[in-house]
Amino acid sequence: MSAPEEGLLTIDELSAAVGMTVRNTRYYASLGLVPAPERRGRVAYYGDVHRARLEMVRALQDHGFTLQAIERYVARLPADATVEDLALQRAMLTSWTAEPPEPITAQQLEQRAGRALGEPEIEQLVALGALERDGAAYVAMPHLRVGVDLLDLDIPPESVGAAGDAIRRHMESLADELTVILREQVLAPYRREAHEPEDAERLERTVGRLRQLTLEAVVAGFQRAANAVITRSLAR
Repeated sequence: MSAPEEGLLTIDELSAAVGMTVRNTRYYASLGLVPAPERRGRVAYYGDVHRARLEMVRALQDHGFTLQAIERYVARLPADATVEDLALQRAMLTSWTAEPPEPITAQQLEQRAGRALGEPEIEQLVALGALERDGAAYVAMPHLRVGVDLLDLDIPPESVGAAGDAIRRHMESLADELTVILREQVLAPYRREAHEPEDAERLERTVGRLRQLTLEAVVAGFQRAANAVITRSLAR
């Protein structure tokens, strides 16, 4: 049997490259989330597009997509999508949080909280967006700890809820506007020019770093705005 071309991977190598188990890789392949491999004798080999597709699946998982939602999303991708196309898609999908949402049981939720939680407290965590219900279990959001800490403050729940609504409303508006800027002023001009796959990977890393800097800028901007409000209040 002839040696595989440079860049082709066995399923073990592909799984290791994207940080998945071989079992999960085979399962996702069986669902059609990656194209059929190139077979040489009894051995299946996978290329850059297979890896890019699996990395897309991983990005969607980290963003909290269910398997059914991932299947629908991947089904809409063009069959001839290149590594560069997929890298640009991931650049827009990569989660802004270091930790993805995590399914947990009721017992694990109380372990996270460090105490027993009554139904009113759970409802408040759900209202704050720190927790989601999943049947008899839950899905912990990355900021669950913030929500639990808010429960311990001597503040009426309706006040906490109102503050949460205000934050969510303004942050969604800001996220929408920043996403439009990223899509139209960064990614669109990039798409209009010819690039190598390595350029797309570099752009993906750049967008990731841009996310970190944007979060820091949002915090700094809020601090400046809050200080300005205090100054105006004292001047009245």
